[in-house]
Amino acid sequence: MTEETSSHIGGRLREIRKRRGLTQQGLASASGVSLSLVRKLEQGERPDTRLETARRLAVALRVPTSRLIADRHEEGADPQTVDRWAAVREALLTPAPSGPDEPPTLDGVRDAIKAAVPLFASDQFAELSTILPALLRDADALVEVSPAARRVRGKLLQLTGWLLTQTRQFDAAEAVMERAMDDAADRLDAAATVSTQCWLLLRRGSVADARELAIQWADEVEPRMSRATPEDLSAWGWLLLRASAASIRDNRPGEADDTLRLAKSAAVATGQEWTPAGDFLRTFGPVTVALKQAETAMIADRPDQVLRLAASIPTQGLRPSSNNLNRHRLDVANARVRQRQYAEAVEVLNAVRQAAPQWLAHQRYARDIVERIVTRRRTLTGEIRELADTVGLPI
Repeated sequence: MTEETSSHIGGRLREIRKRRGLTQQGLASASGVSLSLVRKLEQGERPDTRLETARRLAVALRVPTSRLIADRHEEGADPQTVDRWAAVREALLTPAPSGPDEPPTLDGVRDAIKAAVPLFASDQFAELSTILPALLRDADALVEVSPAARRVRGKLLQLTGWLLTQTRQFDAAEAVMERAMDDAADRLDAAATVSTQCWLLLRRGSVADARELAIQWADEVEPRMSRATPEDLSAWGWLLLRASAASIRDNRPGEADDTLRLAKSAAVATGQEWTPAGDFLRTFGPVTVALKQAETAMIADRPDQVLRLAASIPTQGLRPSSNNLNRHRLDVANARVRQRQYAEAVEVLNAVRQAAPQWLAHQRYARDIVERIVTRRRTLTGEIRELADTVGLPI
């Protein structure tokens, strides 16, 4: 059996390790992964592992991460989350019942979506799970009588796909994003949808697919810099950031650096953080790129560089959304843990919990960070116990 046809990570890991002339102990030493875990993976006792661990093994073996995790997918939503969002998923599949109710209007649906955007931006999941079913059905009903409403519905579907991705409902998110692509009014709308699709692929662990899709679309929408609009730069820049994020996770540091450098040039051309048409998902500029540069450094296992970059990023006045600052704060907390600065890490995590408790509860990354703190502390403070409860760390 060849590397390409091994059916699980353990088989691929064993074959590539032998091709590289490494013992299990040698691979463990080179990667920083425990010998016990290497053995369990190769013996099939652990059929899967975290993307972070797979990347460390890939770096030591000098192969793309996707060679080890070709068939791997991240864990989806827990049953409680699935139940909570059942009405939203049903609304996406079932048309609104006909009846005597007053039919929706284009202005009414557009205004309702505009009013809901702050709830998306601030991760108000409980409120959104309540209002989205009716809003989705109204948008569908409106498109039946007004083709002009397709763009309005496309915006709502894009936001819903982003929300479902946040809450790890990956299959539903994929279906919604396909519908959003059908409703895209132009190439920039389509590019914004593709950016979210790339993020969905990254969340699922499909790093090779995310990289390929992001690069393809970045080439498609690359603007002529001399006459590029902020909308053009935002669309192109975000696709480059997705490509960079996928490349570094796939152990392609050269590609990650190249695409990040191009994204930086697009950000410099914008001159400042800019939000096209008030769409927080498209906010782009020098600060956004700096935050993603720190994320890349954390994935590359450079906590010292993360903290150095974080100290120089001008986040004052930046809205702490999950799309930028809160995600960056998790990288800073992780870097603090890696530097054994546990009290500082807890302080950062508490800031995130206060800003976005509903969002934090769905972040497996946050759970991993808190788990490291819990296992390395002799005694747990009340703050650490509260964080463990928030991220759902098993007792």
